[in-house]
Amino acid sequence: MIILLLLIGGIFTGTIAGLFGVGGGILFTPILFYLFASLEVAEPAVWAIGTSLLCTFLASISSSIQQRTEKNSYLKEGILVGLIGSIGIYFGKQIVMSEWFTEEVFVFMFALLLILVAFLFLRKSKRTHQKIENDRDLKFFEASGTGFTGGFMASLAGIGGGVVMVPALNLVFKLNLSKSVSISSLAIVFISLSGWLQYALFGGFPTGATQYTLGYVDFGTALPLLFGAFIGGFLGVKAGKSISNKITNILFAILLFSISSYMLLSLI
Repeated sequence: MIILLLLIGGIFTGTIAGLFGVGGGILFTPILFYLFASLEVAEPAVWAIGTSLLCTFLASISSSIQQRTEKNSYLKEGILVGLIGSIGIYFGKQIVMSEWFTEEVFVFMFALLLILVAFLFLRKSKRTHQKIENDRDLKFFEASGTGFTGGFMASLAGIGGGVVMVPALNLVFKLNLSKSVSISSLAIVFISLSGWLQYALFGGFPTGATQYTLGYVDFGTALPLLFGAFIGGFLGVKAGKSISNKITNILFAILLFSISSYMLLSLI
């Protein structure tokens, strides 16, 4: 029964990701959180973050390979941002594993993150098509700030960090969007890899939803979710071709506002 629900959740996540052109982490985490919570697994937020980072890692590999195939790859900068992001993961994990990081804190924080992302997508729907053509090299301090912030947020929310890194690279440091996305895609591979390994290898021996666990990473829930997401991704990309970017941005913002509202209302 759990596997069937995860497959359905994965298909939904993959369809949304393919339709709106986003990473799955923003949806993997809440699905996993409510699954672990419903099964009365202790520390469901930590389990959701660790397992979502594994899902994000496996999903990010294909995205990075695609960038490489399209000859839009920036290895040196992507690896630098990703390695520094791994340091951010460590500091974020210290907060997650602390006593004050309760389920209520996680739900409130993640709901605010969804609202922020929704706001960014609404801004995209209203923005004129003014392109930034800057293709300069990324400076070390820019890579450091971007990577650390992305990794820190990834560890707190179980996402890849792209929602932080792409706007930072594109809007703050004025790199063109295609380069920003490419650097972020490769960085996410390293950030999410470091993330799930830290939650797996330095999390002790807690009990998860299935018997296939390591630390706070539950492989038994991650793999069916990813398999469904792989199927849903094709459906989403196909559906997205018939809808304008402006409409998809608005629809995705509405979806995120709805999820965040549900999460906030659950705290009442």
